[in-house]
Formats: sequence, structure tokens, C-alpha cells
Amino acid sequence: MKHTTPKSAWQITRKLFNDIHLWLGLASGIIVILVCLSGTLYVFNTELKEMATPELYKVERTAGAIALPVEELIGKVKASTGGKVVSVRIPADPNRTYQFMVKMKEDKKEGEGKVKADDISKTAVATDGKAKKGKDEKGKDKPAEGKRPSAFAVNPYTGVVIGNISEAKSTAASFMKTMFSLHRWLLLDKIEKPIFGELENRKLGSYISGAATILFTLGVITGMIIWFPQKLKSWKQGLKIKWTGSWKRTNHDLHNSLGFYACIFLFLMGITGPQWSFPWYREALRKTLGTYQPEGFEPPKDPVSVIKAGVENSTPLNIADYIKKAETVLPYRGDYNISLAKDSVSAIAITKNKVGFFAPSAGDKLLLDQYSAGVLKIEVFKDKPFNERISGSIKALHLGDVYGMFTKIIYFIACLIATSLPITGTLIWLNKLKKKKKKVKRKTVMQLSA
Repeated sequence: MKHTTPKSAWQITRKLFNDIHLWLGLASGIIVILVCLSGTLYVFNTELKEMATPELYKVERTAGAIALPVEELIGKVKASTGGKVVSVRIPADPNRTYQFMVKMKEDKKEGEGKVKADDISKTAVATDGKAKKGKDEKGKDKPAEGKRPSAFAVNPYTGVVIGNISEAKSTAASFMKTMFSLHRWLLLDKIEKPIFGELENRKLGSYISGAATILFTLGVITGMIIWFPQKLKSWKQGLKIKWTGSWKRTNHDLHNSLGFYACIFLFLMGITGPQWSFPWYREALRKTLGTYQPEGFEPPKDPVSVIKAGVENSTPLNIADYIKKAETVLPYRGDYNISLAKDSVSAIAITKNKVGFFAPSAGDKLLLDQYSAGVLKIEVFKDKPFNERISGSIKALHLGDVYGMFTKIIYFIACLIATSLPITGTLIWLNKLKKKKKKVKRKTVMQLSA
């Protein structure tokens, strides 16, 4: 009679987590493939859209050319669009266009506010100016809000308004829009008639993708637990892929080893994703990070510009003066995003982002007095507490642009691996089922022949 060796506590625990890992994968596999595949393609969303419409982002700078004053460019944008410029993005690269965010006038008559054909390329279109109603996190109607500002590209050396980036149409932009819809809502937002009761299809898709992402994250955690071999001295086997073995062995190694190499990035993607699907998850995440603010919380008001007593008709400084001041406070090469003052007492808000292959996505912020360029407030990202830096980087951690192109490439590879894991995992499960059936069949034959 054959005696079986009692299983150790680790073997029992490992089998439990292996079973959990299996069923989590089977339950979320198809959705995970769709979400991860679309996420893989969306990593380079910005770069692909720029490649499709390079005229909106790049300019040819002639030798010795000097950019026109921003105030002059603002005047040209106002004349061309009929809207109000609320901010301007000034790149560090002299061969790129300036981007002006323009709040278009609402309730226009037909044809009013359209961009001049002489100054704007065919990519620009007029806004309809209609206010839209949205939903808050609890599903209640929010007050109608005007249309978001549109981004217009401008040649800083000639003042020509090249086009409306926000409305630019291209095959790449259309494709990326579809990928975003697939990633967030599984394309259910494309269906007008509600599928499930009165629940919006967009919300339904968001709930499904969010739930699948949670299961995927748990799968990553359990996968890391079962990755550790029963004998620690065999841990190196989990880092290699045996290409010369059978396809079953190679498939197992692809799932096991690639999952290990990508696990940290997959965990970051998975743990940050559901916050866009579930308000309760977003709240819990912020509470965990210690950055949650209860409903009704009013943050401290920002300092304002000071109008000197006895001075009439105080005049704001030029944008060049604000940039000169920012250069002394933040002395590094970077792109500027300057929000113009809303009224006579508002401060000039400046965000500066480093540029380069390893450039972090988070920027440093300044509030300057619009009359003196005095520093009213400064927020250097690296000086913030660790939990606030993490909380402020949730989107970057999910999208993969934490450190510019460097992390985008890593996330692209990790997303490819994530897309493959449900497939290789399912093949492992099917192979085990076949092996188990053969074992049962062999045992049955032996019993009958005895």
C-alpha cells in the first residue's frame, strides 16, 4: 500500500492561494485582456496624436527668430477666436508651438465666434457654446457648466493661430478615443439604450472594468505569493524562461517569470484604476494615504495680489516678467503653464514641469503678485510629504508617465505582459485539467484490471 507524505503548512497555504489565483483569473480574464490591451495602446496616446497632426505641435524656427511677446499673441488669439484666453503653455523647446486655453463665448448666434479661415487651419472648428449638465459622485444633477476651454496652437514667431487642438480630427485621435472608451467603459458608452435597468451604460461599463481590475490586483498579490517555490534554493527557476523545453513548460515560464518581473507595475496600475469607477474606492484610497477631505471642506484660500494704496490704475506686469521671476525661484529647464489672473486681485498661477527622458510628470507651482511678481506661494513637489506626493501622482502612476518616456516604455511592456497573463494562465489551467483527467483515467483502468 502506497503511503503519502503529509503536506506541509506551506504546501497547504500555497495550494489555497493557487486556487484563489486561478478563480480570480478565470472570473476576470476576458475583461482584463480588453482593459490591458487598450491600456497598452493608450500609453503613447499623446505621442501618437502629435505624430498624426505635427503641424499643431511643431514649428520651424528660422535662425535668429525671437518669439513675440505673449501679450501680443494673446491679442491675436482673441481676435481669431472671439474667446477669452485663460492660460498659456510655453514650452522649453523653441521648435514647439505655444498653446493657449481659450474660454469660448456662450449663447452665440450662428456663425459668431468662428475662427478666421485665414489664420486657422482646417483642423479648427467653432464651439457650440452649449452648457452641459453632469452628475456628481452620488449621481445627482450638478449645475450646468460651460464648455471646457479649447486649446489653440500658435506659432510664437509669426503669431499665426494654427488650429484648435481640442477639436483636431485624425485617424490616430479617433482610434485613441475608442481605446479610451474600451479601457474605461468597455465601449458600452457607445450604446444609447440602457442595458441594465435605468443604469447608464457608461456607469455599467465603468463598474464592470473597475470590478475586474480589483480582481486582477488580487490576482497579482496571490500570484506573487505562489511564485515563491517550496524550496527557497530553487527561487532562481522563477526568473528564467526555458525556451528549449516543451511548449507547456515555456508557457508556464512565460506566465510565472514575466508576471514576476512586471508585478510591481501591474500592482500600481491595478490599485489606482478603480478610483475612477467607484467613489467609495477613491475615498478609501485617499483615507489610506491620509489626504481625504470630507464633503464641505474648504481649503485655505490662496493669497491675492496687492494693490498699493494711493496708486491708481495699477497695471499688471508682462508675462515675460513673471517667467523671469519663476526662473530665479525654479532654476531648471522646463515647460511653463501660466494661468492668467481672473480679476484685479487674483494671483498669477504658474506651473513648471521639467523636460527630458526621465522628467517627472509632477510640476512645481508658484503664485505671483500680478503687479510686482512677488512670490505669494510656492509648492515644490519634492518637498511635499510622501503621502501627498503619492496622492498627487495617482493618475501618473496609473498612466505610466511618472518619469516621462522612461516609465512610459516600462508601462508599455508591463501592459503587454498583463494582456498575456490571462491567456497563459488559462492554458496552464487547461493543461492541468487534461493531466488530471489522464491520471483519473489511468487509475480507473488499473482498478478495473486488478
